[in-house]
Amino acid sequence: MKKIHWLLGVVVSAIVLAACGNKAYVQKDPTVDFSKIRTYAWVRAEKEKGSARPGRTNDLTDNKIRASMDKNLYAQGWRMTRNRPDVLLVYDVDIQKEVRNIKDPVYSQPMTRWYYSPYRRGYYPVYYPSEFLGYSNQQQTVNEGTLTLTILDAQTEKTIWQGWTTSDVNGRRMTDKEIDDNVKAIVKKLG
Repeated sequence: MKKIHWLLGVVVSAIVLAACGNKAYVQKDPTVDFSKIRTYAWVRAEKEKGSARPGRTNDLTDNKIRASMDKNLYAQGWRMTRNRPDVLLVYDVDIQKEVRNIKDPVYSQPMTRWYYSPYRRGYYPVYYPSEFLGYSNQQQTVNEGTLTLTILDAQTEKTIWQGWTTSDVNGRRMTDKEIDDNVKAIVKKLG
């Protein structure tokens, strides 16, 4: 019986953890057979003249995203090569401010009042529980980061697959954990 409870606890935990992960979205060309793709090469996005634009990835973030992508693609059986790759990869990070409306329920405070009873000749408490009063509406500004991976056919340079995921970002840059979680969610959709 203890084994059944333990197994049930493990299954429920796995379902809860799977539901908490980042959700990735995909668009792909249905005519392409992705099982034949085994090699890739990175394409550098051209930087604008002058200084880098604010909100764009820096070299540390760029290296972390590429390393995380390489690790996850290697686990899928893909290999990076510079000579005649099957596909070309490019990614984009977009961090924007978004205003969200938040509705919080509002309840009254529970209280106890004391009443004098002339029949019983004493004070007796009457408890009043909290009551639902409505909703409190407020607006909150959130940084929302979107990581997009685009796969191009190496011969035609046409987009054959694109995956992206969006998550809340604590600062102006994505942390290493946010990068890893987002990359895993996107690359999982390749398999």
